[in-house]
Amino acid sequence: MSAAAPGPQRQGPLTNLKVIEVCTTIAGPACARLLADFGADVIKIEPPEGDPVRQMGKHVGDVSLYAASLLRNKRSIALDLKTPQGRELAFELMAQADIVVENNRPGVMERLGLGYEALSARNPGLVMVRISGFGQDGPYSVHPGYGAICEAVAGVRHMTGDPDRPPARVALATTDYLSSVYAAFGAMAAIHARAQTGRGQVVDVALYEAAFTQMEPLVPAYDKLGIVPQREGPNLPSMAPNSAYPTRDGGWVLLAANSQPIWQRLVALMQQPQLLSDVRFESIQARGKPEHMRAIDAIIADWSRGFDAAVLVKMLQQAQVPATLVYTIADIFRDPHFQARHMLQQVPHPQLGHTVQAGIVPRLSATPGAIVRTGPDLGADGADVLQRELQCSPEQVQALIACGAVHLPATPTTPTPPHTQETRP
Repeated sequence: MSAAAPGPQRQGPLTNLKVIEVCTTIAGPACARLLADFGADVIKIEPPEGDPVRQMGKHVGDVSLYAASLLRNKRSIALDLKTPQGRELAFELMAQADIVVENNRPGVMERLGLGYEALSARNPGLVMVRISGFGQDGPYSVHPGYGAICEAVAGVRHMTGDPDRPPARVALATTDYLSSVYAAFGAMAAIHARAQTGRGQVVDVALYEAAFTQMEPLVPAYDKLGIVPQREGPNLPSMAPNSAYPTRDGGWVLLAANSQPIWQRLVALMQQPQLLSDVRFESIQARGKPEHMRAIDAIIADWSRGFDAAVLVKMLQQAQVPATLVYTIADIFRDPHFQARHMLQQVPHPQLGHTVQAGIVPRLSATPGAIVRTGPDLGADGADVLQRELQCSPEQVQALIACGAVHLPATPTTPTPPHTQETRP
């Protein structure tokens, strides 16, 4: 729809797409980051105080390491959407865009005059990705919904943790990132449809629904059998053996012998052939019964305690039984596979010299994405965006700054090099 704007050298299959991001925290910015990683020109509209993600995570001085990663490959413009001029600028940017990604509470964009109906009247091909806790309609749509809240509503929290303890959580934004992938997929599906119809559409992504997709096997089981499964701790419900087992040196080894062939190989390694004729363990379904799961876990734990963790993992892998130590982030930085797959990349940073960031997923053989710049400072690209995208003169830019519609950094930052090669830390 629009020509790619000059700026950092971008690469990937989406270089012909222009994206406007009006998002905060994680799910929305992560969606736009996915598009940016594969070459889309993403212009992030931030409030004058900045996206809260700039205050999240660990910092080196005033630099948010999380923002440097989550906001990478984007341009930043700080607009005050409470001002008429700020809203007008945002509207004009969106009128040129292929995709708008927003994660405000339903109704906010409409009140700003930036809803889909208003934008599509000017830009019929626009795809608007709307990410919210509970979706754009329904009785809960007015409620705020962060990932943790939506995991509870979706039933995921009920299934997480040990059976004798309160519901637990993974100390990571799993639902936000899962939602971002669904949102990016929806955006690409809508762009594909636009190529056939010439019309854009709304992509409605609800965090609780993204979380709920993980409950897929439980839905028909409750419908037909009335089963309400409970927390299984480190076990995978209805699949055994699949858990963490203790070792002689105080470590833990996670193994997954779900299928019948892998189960047979594990039994052979354990040198306990009688397990193959035990009716409790004769099939996947039999081993998945809670009482049988507990029994097999106890047997394996007694066996695993006879070995140090590293030795046990090597034995299991040689026997073609999926197994691993439980990695820490320090283990990941030392791991040769992460390095070989370029999942740890050094990215130049104007203040820190460089940051190491998680690599790009997925890998495309012919048109791979790339990390071309670290997350920019708040509003760092404001003047460039106004002049290049909206053809504002320097005098007009200054007038917009004077009326409070646009905020620029107090001091200019050192520009990021135009392209970054994959490197190993």
